[in-house]
Amino acid sequence: MPSRFPAVVDDVTVRLIAAVVLVTVVAMLALQQWWLLVPLAADFVLRTTLGPGASPVALLVGRWVRPRVSALPHPTPGTPKRFAAAIGAVLTSVAALLWLTSVLTGADRAMTAVVVIAVVMAVFPALEAVLGLCVGCVLFGWLMRAGLVPEDVCVECADVTSRLRVRTPA
Repeated sequence: MPSRFPAVVDDVTVRLIAAVVLVTVVAMLALQQWWLLVPLAADFVLRTTLGPGASPVALLVGRWVRPRVSALPHPTPGTPKRFAAAIGAVLTSVAALLWLTSVLTGADRAMTAVVVIAVVMAVFPALEAVLGLCVGCVLFGWLMRAGLVPEDVCVECADVTSRLRVRTPA
C-alpha cells in the first residue's frame, strides 16, 4: 500500500506534533515510564508508512491543537518530513525493543541505550518545535547532495510556491 504522506505539509502543524513528541519524551524520561516508547514508536511507524491521517498524535494536533493556533499555514515539502518521521520510527522502535530486552533479561546496557536514544528523541523534536530546525530534513538534504537520494524523489514537493493560493486582501 503506498504512503498517504502528503507532498506538502503545514510546517506549523509539524512543529506542534514535534512539541507533543517532546512533551511525551520528557515525561517519559522524568518519570521513567519507558513503556511510553511503545505507543510513540507505533505512532511514528503509522505516520511514516500510512501518513499523518493514521497517526493518533497527528490527528490530535490537527483536530484540537492546530485550530487554536492563529499562525497562518506555512507549506513545506513533505518528503523530508516523512524521512524525519522515519528516523523517529527507527529510533523509538529500537529503544522500545531495547527496553523490552532490559525488562526480560535485566540487561543494564540495553537500558543505558534506551536512555541515550530517549535523550536524542528529546533533542530532535525540541529543535523542530522551538527553532523550526528539522534534523531529519537536514540529513535528507545532505543525502540528496551526496547523490544517495535521487533529486526526483522531491521534485514534486520542492516547488511549494506552485501550491500556494494567491490570497487577495479582504
